[in-house]
Amino acid sequence: MPTDLLFYLAAIPAVVLTGVSKSGFGGIALLAVPLMSLVMSPVEAAAIMLPLLLLMDLFGVLAWRRQANWRHLGVLLPGAAVGVLVGMFTASYVAEDFIRLLVGVIAVGFCAYRWWPRRTQHADAHLEKPPHPSGVFWGAVAGYTSYVAHAGSPPYHAYILPKNLDKKTFAATGVWFFALVNLAKLPAYMYAGQLTSNSLYLSLILAPLVPVGFWLGLWLNRVVPHAIFYRVIYAAVFLSGLKLIGDVLVW
Repeated sequence: MPTDLLFYLAAIPAVVLTGVSKSGFGGIALLAVPLMSLVMSPVEAAAIMLPLLLLMDLFGVLAWRRQANWRHLGVLLPGAAVGVLVGMFTASYVAEDFIRLLVGVIAVGFCAYRWWPRRTQHADAHLEKPPHPSGVFWGAVAGYTSYVAHAGSPPYHAYILPKNLDKKTFAATGVWFFALVNLAKLPAYMYAGQLTSNSLYLSLILAPLVPVGFWLGLWLNRVVPHAIFYRVIYAAVFLSGLKLIGDVLVW
């Protein structure tokens, strides 16, 4: 387990960016594990990040406890529970590069679909009501990719971004979704032996960075206009997807 300068150069921005993401800018959380994977295995990176994610989730739930859209969560969470269970029983048989590529393709493909010039606001009007089959599907994909690589953001956003929720509802719904998914992942990680004394020690060292990133994200959420907010989210999801695809096919 690395404890040198390179580890901290990767881990510190990863934790701060994830804290920012947890307080509203959801897409950039996907960068954490790939960034730390530059200096360690993705499995080790995921183990270090999970306790930190749970701590961030606590901050997030306290900050956004009354503003989540539970109608959409009621559609997503049953599928997510299935995805976490599938991940627990199959993760050891699936190549990490396959998961990276899958999440990257979902992220880039979704953004390209949303940016296609012939799509209009009118064409998306039917998306205001939760479509249960697609919500359960994207929830399951998010639960699975979240379990294996903390990479549930693109499939989750494939469902939630077209709803065009206001910034606070968007942030609160994402916080509650991933808080409950991460909580479900904890016993599975313990059962798989992924949480070790070394990983927990490094999580503890990095824990003071959690409030720094979280409160920075809250401030950005307040000052960034609605239209720019969504452009930032889409851009973060798209760039994260390109990064994951590049990790597999190029670098």
